[in-house]
Amino acid sequence: MEFSELIRTGQAQAELLRGPEMPPLRGTLCVTGHHLLLSPGPQATPDLWLLLLRSVDSIEKRVAGDAGTITLRCKDLRVLQLDIEGVEATLDIARSIEALSSLESVITSFPFFYRPKGLRLGEAWHFHPPERYYKRIAREVLLRSSQPLTGPQKLRCAADEELLRAVLAEARPGARGFIVDTRSAQAAKQARMTGGGTEAKAAYPGWKRLHRPLERGRPLQESFVRLMEACGDPEQSMDRWLSRLDGCRWLSHVKEALSTACLAAQGMEWEGACILVHGAEGTDSTLLVTSLAQLILDPLSRTMAGFQELIEREWIQAGHPFQLRCAHSAFSHTRSKHEAPIFLLFLDCVWQLGRQFPLSLEFGEGMLLALFDHSYASPFGTFLCNSEKERCLCEVRTRTHSLWSGLNQPKEQRKLRNPLYVPNPLAIWPSVEPQSLRLWQGLFLRWTHPPEPSEVAWEKVWQIATDQKTEGSQPTDSASEPQP
Repeated sequence: MEFSELIRTGQAQAELLRGPEMPPLRGTLCVTGHHLLLSPGPQATPDLWLLLLRSVDSIEKRVAGDAGTITLRCKDLRVLQLDIEGVEATLDIARSIEALSSLESVITSFPFFYRPKGLRLGEAWHFHPPERYYKRIAREVLLRSSQPLTGPQKLRCAADEELLRAVLAEARPGARGFIVDTRSAQAAKQARMTGGGTEAKAAYPGWKRLHRPLERGRPLQESFVRLMEACGDPEQSMDRWLSRLDGCRWLSHVKEALSTACLAAQGMEWEGACILVHGAEGTDSTLLVTSLAQLILDPLSRTMAGFQELIEREWIQAGHPFQLRCAHSAFSHTRSKHEAPIFLLFLDCVWQLGRQFPLSLEFGEGMLLALFDHSYASPFGTFLCNSEKERCLCEVRTRTHSLWSGLNQPKEQRKLRNPLYVPNPLAIWPSVEPQSLRLWQGLFLRWTHPPEPSEVAWEKVWQIATDQKTEGSQPTDSASEPQP
């Protein structure tokens, strides 16, 4: 298939409305195989506006007279409006965007064509080998898995039983183990009818099972959708806004995720216990809990390099199905049962940690925003596919660039690092009380509301600290110092 077959109209004159805080752009709109471009002309700044078509979540079109309007709702939560000259051009461009933004073939996506200057294929794909982490934490026993396949016959697995006995034996004499099941007891019981289930207590001496249910799948997706519907209504009263925020239950999901992670971390830190976290498939809430537990306990996971290692190890290599979970964001009219913003929930929990412990994370909000954007639509190949097997079959590691190579460029690091970072060797225990958790305005409201005074002040602090670090790192020449 050629991309040109899906492009009904190559270009048209249009005006782009990008939001309440940004001026409109007018110029020539062009559709390519992977991008939507608007060129305002040589007299304007910037010279070119660019949108990756893969980032389009939904398209709405309407026509009136001899013109039309296309509204693009994007996966990064932007809402863009294109006013286009000509009814036929409007309809053709809308159809082209619909077709090109929903291509299913991985190897036709933009990462397989993206060749930025200064980066070489193959770089950074092996920056974060998991073996290095496992050697460092040989006595921090934190396991994750899918549910045991006991089924109605209550089958047993000798290898599983031997493995968990060995874990306790290697930890220390008298060590205990906790199995943190991220399903409710009722859900785990129902899963037995379809081949799943839970561990038989008698077969796993020394291990105690705890149920800490976390929402996944459609309920979590619906919560995200309702949150964005509330955030997109500028006319509502404060009481109405607070009621809708509470009703969507997004912050409740944040609280439950952090609480479960703290439970796992406390068992390891305070009791010296071994922890096994599992859910249904072991690729969603399981990864959420183990990732957050490591951030709470492990100071190196809170560094820039350590955080990248954690995401690579706990999410990408462990098989979180990004292509299924992040097929759409909050605006799509067609929602698959496989979609769920579990990785977004993880990023929100990390943002809460950074807000409560502003000196303890080497990376800042910019890093979390970049990861959210790239997980849904990216020129890099890091979040492509659903597993390491699929990435291998598609030759992702040899034919696309790693996101880490892009984010670790010096010009990008300034936007991603926390200039107030001070290494903290201790565990960080977040508060999950309602007054301690806040809506992540920097993400959910970043395109619709101007920054609050506190955010402007924080940006000023960031600027001052960054400038001082830059000046302090430059060598001084006493001969050139100004005289008083």
